[in-house]
Amino acid sequence: ATGHPLLTLLWPAATYTAFLLHPRLRPHLTTRPTRTTPLPWAWFLGLTVVYLTGWSAFTCFRVNALTWPEAGWAHVDTPFSLALIGELRHHMPPDVPMVAGEPLSYHWFVYAHFAASSWITGIEPATLLLRLGMLPMLVAFAVLVGVTGLRVTGSRVGAALAVAGTLFVAAPSLYAGANGLLRWTGVMHVPWNSPTQTFGALLFAPVVLVLMDLLVRPRGAPGRWVLLVVLVVAVMGAKATYLPLLAAGLVAVAAAETLRRRRAPWPAVAALGVTLACLAFAQSVLFGHARQGTTLAPLSVVRATWKELAGVGDQVGPTAGWVLGLTLVYVACWGVTWCGTLGLLARPRLLLRPPVTLMLGMTASGAGMMLLLGSPDDLNQPYFLQACYPYLAVLSAYGLLVVARRERPAPVALVCAAVAGIAVALAVRVLCDVEVPLRLGEPDVLIYLPFAVLLVVLVSAAGLLVAARRHVRFWALFVTMVMAAGTPAAWQARVLTHLRHGADSNLNAGDHPAPELIPSGALSAARWLRAHSGPDDLVATNAHCRWGYEHPCDARHFWVSALTERRVLVEGWAYTAANLDRWRPGRPYATLPFWDRDRVRAGDAVFSAPSAASVALLRERYGVRWLVADERLTRAPIGRFARLELRYGDYAVYRLTGGPGS
Repeated sequence: ATGHPLLTLLWPAATYTAFLLHPRLRPHLTTRPTRTTPLPWAWFLGLTVVYLTGWSAFTCFRVNALTWPEAGWAHVDTPFSLALIGELRHHMPPDVPMVAGEPLSYHWFVYAHFAASSWITGIEPATLLLRLGMLPMLVAFAVLVGVTGLRVTGSRVGAALAVAGTLFVAAPSLYAGANGLLRWTGVMHVPWNSPTQTFGALLFAPVVLVLMDLLVRPRGAPGRWVLLVVLVVAVMGAKATYLPLLAAGLVAVAAAETLRRRRAPWPAVAALGVTLACLAFAQSVLFGHARQGTTLAPLSVVRATWKELAGVGDQVGPTAGWVLGLTLVYVACWGVTWCGTLGLLARPRLLLRPPVTLMLGMTASGAGMMLLLGSPDDLNQPYFLQACYPYLAVLSAYGLLVVARRERPAPVALVCAAVAGIAVALAVRVLCDVEVPLRLGEPDVLIYLPFAVLLVVLVSAAGLLVAARRHVRFWALFVTMVMAAGTPAAWQARVLTHLRHGADSNLNAGDHPAPELIPSGALSAARWLRAHSGPDDLVATNAHCRWGYEHPCDARHFWVSALTERRVLVEGWAYTAANLDRWRPGRPYATLPFWDRDRVRAGDAVFSAPSAASVALLRERYGVRWLVADERLTRAPIGRFARLELRYGDYAVYRLTGGPGS
């Protein structure tokens, strides 16, 4: 905002200074820790870091290059993220760099974090985004989930189960082909494709930790309340998706405590007030009242999933019976994965513990929002359920521990139950041999067959255990077996997808361009322009559509603004609030035409039919200083009216001369 980006260093400098000068804070900085971490817990955390590093290498590093043209194969959202980082490196408050002058109504705090890191270290934004930035967030997030599990369960075994559940357990995928069940399995597939969700998850975890403390011990904690407010404000700009979930959880706590104690619990009410205030500010200021395409459309994600699994187009819709059946599959899969939560029924009073009630309220609202809301391509509302996924894992681990402590089954029996659950899931997958999307002529009922078989097996196992209850304490074994059924299936599907497509864990190779469509010279031309232009210089380009998706135009082309770090008159507009708010169900949001036809015509005229008048219009009316031409899309003599500065591969860069400052 001031033109001095390195002033961001004042924040850590002030923090260190405060800790050095304040007597009560100084011990936190100067005293060496005396408590030693138990060796098994240290090994578990170490192995978690090893797993996250290997997972990162397999799903991100190996398929996201930093050099061109290999970098052009990146997921469609990668250049979008890079463009926002470039925008925040040079402008505050930020606009949408792909459509100059359009306000950025989005969760942008993570991009500000990367922009500041780039200025401080001198590291390229692409390196931070695709190599260095996300892995520490994942590690810190896993540790915080473990701490949350430890606080709730009082056991490091419970903490380890919570972390493992968050990272490994997903809704069972029982189809033979490599796929992600029901569009989305639960865990974060590739955190690098959605840095806002990862950053939000990292910041929301300490919000839950602080709240757990305040709801149980509210008095004498002014510092904790200040910390809570700061963290909620940070979550507001990092990923506001978490705020309605938090509000729902706090409403559940307030209602439960009011019924139990016959008075309103002021800590929950105060925290709810902070949450609602931040949510209102985010919607009115950060997002400018934009709805981002979100609508009230009950079960829209189920309908979209049925179309994908059945292999039918948008013209054919499911009947009410098929929608109800697939909804039951959704609910049943969530029940399989997190049935450990039912273990809390062994001690019903535990459900009234404020931390447990908070998490139950959050997870119930997350599932409800996923099923009630609609969005473009029905891909956004699942983030509500993903946001509360770690806390489902904590509750499930807690319930499993409660029932295990009550029944005290032998560890060998628990291991055997887990192995049995995994074996059942794999056997159902192999024996049913249902591949999706269904082939032409196959009955739609095959979509439900593997899940019906799994349900029959689990009910039969429950019956056998009930019959043998005089000799076997069955509840802990049954919960373990059912939970284990959700462990291998979805992760096996992801591995198969990687080996088959080499794609990322979004399980959608269509989000990547074909290698032969990637233009040459884009990175070199963009870097030259970045070095020879000012941050406020405006660029025009003839590239608006994703490579290979020109007819109709898929307006998710962001590479010019991403690589040049300059604002573009009109590049790709698909993700703008103005475009998403025009979306209606049944219309692909990415192919909606640009709303300001005069502007896009003026920009394209310079590339399709250049003239002195068209160049003057861009320069004088819109303030354009540079042209970046994808020469595969034009053969027009642009150089007759603008000065050619360089040509790299398929790209040419022109300067518009004759205007002010030329």
